[in-house]
Amino acid sequence: MKRNIILALSLLMSLTLSAQQQLTLEQMKACALAHNINIRTADNAILQAREQKKEAYTNYFPQISAVGIGFKTTTDALKADMKLSELLPSSLAAALPSGLAATLPSTLPVSMVDKGVIVGVTAIQPIFAGGQIVNGNKLANVGVEVSEIQRHLSANTVELTAEQYYWQIVSLKEKRRTLDAVGEMLVKIEKDADLAVNAGVGMRNDLLQVQLKENDVESNKIKLDNALRLSRMVLAQYIGADDSVDVTTAVDPAVLPPFPMLKVDHTAAVPSTPEYQLLQKNVEAAMLQRKIEQGKLLPTVGVGIGYNYYNMGSGLDNNFGAVFATVSIPISQWWDGSHAVRRRRLAEDNARQQLADNAQLLQIRMQKNWNDVDDAYKQLVLAKKGIEQSEENLRLNHNFYQAGTITMNDLLDAQQQYQQCRDRYTDAYAALQTKILEYEQSVGK
Repeated sequence: MKRNIILALSLLMSLTLSAQQQLTLEQMKACALAHNINIRTADNAILQAREQKKEAYTNYFPQISAVGIGFKTTTDALKADMKLSELLPSSLAAALPSGLAATLPSTLPVSMVDKGVIVGVTAIQPIFAGGQIVNGNKLANVGVEVSEIQRHLSANTVELTAEQYYWQIVSLKEKRRTLDAVGEMLVKIEKDADLAVNAGVGMRNDLLQVQLKENDVESNKIKLDNALRLSRMVLAQYIGADDSVDVTTAVDPAVLPPFPMLKVDHTAAVPSTPEYQLLQKNVEAAMLQRKIEQGKLLPTVGVGIGYNYYNMGSGLDNNFGAVFATVSIPISQWWDGSHAVRRRRLAEDNARQQLADNAQLLQIRMQKNWNDVDDAYKQLVLAKKGIEQSEENLRLNHNFYQAGTITMNDLLDAQQQYQQCRDRYTDAYAALQTKILEYEQSVGK
């Protein structure tokens, strides 16, 4: 009864899995690159860098400013003493009696302007800024290129992780098939043992050992089904799909894949890797930052135009335009600025040294990844030989058991070795596919 329940659950699980969405490796990678959060973050970083580039480009255009002032004072803003002859019309001054004219003061205080409006607009076009504008735009462009390279690196990481999840599921499914094959073998062995016991030529202990082994296989099937379910959920979350995703690839131990002819000249491949290109951009950025610091020590020249209007009341209103040139010499910045330039120059030297040192490390990584590919393939070849040898060993032990020359333990050990060899081949095949992708990414493919 227990075995029937387990078989029913396994059948239900297989029916559920058959309804899941089937994805090939390429489809799965495409989904990962389209929906993974790391890629979306990298895309936003590119957009930010492009906006910064546009922001830097606006420094080529005139800088326009406007100002407006309105005021009301508590007292008159302009005060002065004016002669009486200037305040009175000449005809009125001549008509005054001489006695009255003698009593008047020669000057009178005059005040005016207690409110007014002043408006001005100015546009200044930079002519020379010590290369700060040009180099700033180049630096912004480097920022865009860096964000695009980093997006490439993020895509490599996402692709590698997705492929690892993919082959993990393939490996678990193949191990599940192996357990099914082993279960079928055990059913046949159980029938033979049961017939032998009923015929009085076999030991009941042998039958119990087979049944215990069957229970162990069924237990491992349950564990594998749970691991498969969890792995599918992890893959679905990573590629932005629902939790019913599944993979289509199957591993055929009877067909050994050809040796991967992927090796390239590692020295020549270094410049094509995104890691090396990122280091180059680091050197370029450090150089531009040093030039910007040097430009801060040079004079800046600009030309401009302006328009102004004021109205102070009492007829005091006017407007005028002007054309002017500006020259700014940062004399007080020469001292501290020279230290800033030296600091930037040292940072540039460090970037160049990192470029040279990491170029060697990249070659070492390429060789290491190629060694991993070669080792994984050799492990696959050995695993295939192990399957062939374990199959023959299992066949012989089965014949020996039927002839009564070995015990049931010997037969079950042979069956266990066969299962282990098939699992080892599955793991080696999945590891080879992952190592191939790691090598291709390391050489810039």
